[in-house]
Amino acid sequence: MRLAFVGCGYVADFYIKTLPYHPELELVGVYDWNPQRLAHFSNFYSVEVYDSLEALLTDDRVEIVVNLTNPESHYEVTKASLMAGKHVYTEKPLALTFDEAEDLVELAKQLGLYISSAPCSLYGDSAQTLWKALRHNIIGNVYLAYAELDDGMTHRLGYQNWVSKSGTPWPYKNEFETGCTIEHAGYYLTWLTAFFGPAKVVTSFSSCLIPNKTKGVSPEAMAPDFSVGCIEFSSGIVARITCSIVAEVDRGLKIIGDEGTLSIKDCWNYRSPVYLEKRQGRQSWIWKKIPILSRLLRDYAKPTYPLLSNPNRAHNQQNQLDIMDYGYGIAELADAIQENRPCRISADHALHVTEITLSLQHPQEMGSPRKMKSTFTPITPLPWAES
Repeated sequence: MRLAFVGCGYVADFYIKTLPYHPELELVGVYDWNPQRLAHFSNFYSVEVYDSLEALLTDDRVEIVVNLTNPESHYEVTKASLMAGKHVYTEKPLALTFDEAEDLVELAKQLGLYISSAPCSLYGDSAQTLWKALRHNIIGNVYLAYAELDDGMTHRLGYQNWVSKSGTPWPYKNEFETGCTIEHAGYYLTWLTAFFGPAKVVTSFSSCLIPNKTKGVSPEAMAPDFSVGCIEFSSGIVARITCSIVAEVDRGLKIIGDEGTLSIKDCWNYRSPVYLEKRQGRQSWIWKKIPILSRLLRDYAKPTYPLLSNPNRAHNQQNQLDIMDYGYGIAELADAIQENRPCRISADHALHVTEITLSLQHPQEMGSPRKMKSTFTPITPLPWAES
């Protein structure tokens, strides 16, 4: 299917880099409100440009608009795209308020159009493997999950020198004002809701612990750099999710059942190993006497659960994709449109993830505990991971 990018900033490089892995997708053009950024991106990648958003939206060739604008522009651009009769794949979140996100979902339904949203790491080998292990009851009855999305002290990591492949600087001002919860929570929220179903209640806390991160952004404009929430799913499972740009890097996930624990170390790596630690019986006295040695040996010898491999991706591509295949989400949306079936990360699912994310970021505004207003139809695994 034919698509066009709206937004040629830092993240656009990650999308265009992975489009060649999906030859069924054709990028017909790009647009950005910043003419210098637009020209730089289009020249670097040799892609056609539109001189206005209106020109892009009136191009009959464009079937899917890929909304890569900053979060504060997501609602406006997605709504305009829907009104122009285009399907939309948008960067997270759908919008910065629940009411606006809900409005987009209702509008898409009224117009018979699709919306899907990043992140698409649910389609990666690690997530699909975890999901298979859970369906096969490898760790028995599941009770609890711990999800970590700590990214280190970003403001001390030389972010001024971060540039995309085409040379676009990392948009630090927008990142600090938007916040790590809105930027990152979706990576695990998408997985957890797929695995365990809709959330019922979210209880959360957030705070800006380091208000003076950089020049050019006032302390008052800084978003929370730490959030933590407990999510109670309708299935009865509980998850705790933590987001920060304060603690040391940790993007791990643990899922605890009565027969053992499943875990991964990095949700940003499509091929992150899935570890399986079966629950042991009573420990011998030596492990109780030497707990540090016990822990080291356990971690060293921890077995892995067989990692699935997407048969549609060449081996060399798998090796290259140590981060997410950003194009996969668009490809799944395109398949759903062509097959006239629901998209796995549907508008309803994206709305639910957005509501949880906003509840984590804004407990005072959203209410804590917050009883979820949104829900979604359970998601199915990818065909190559269903067995």
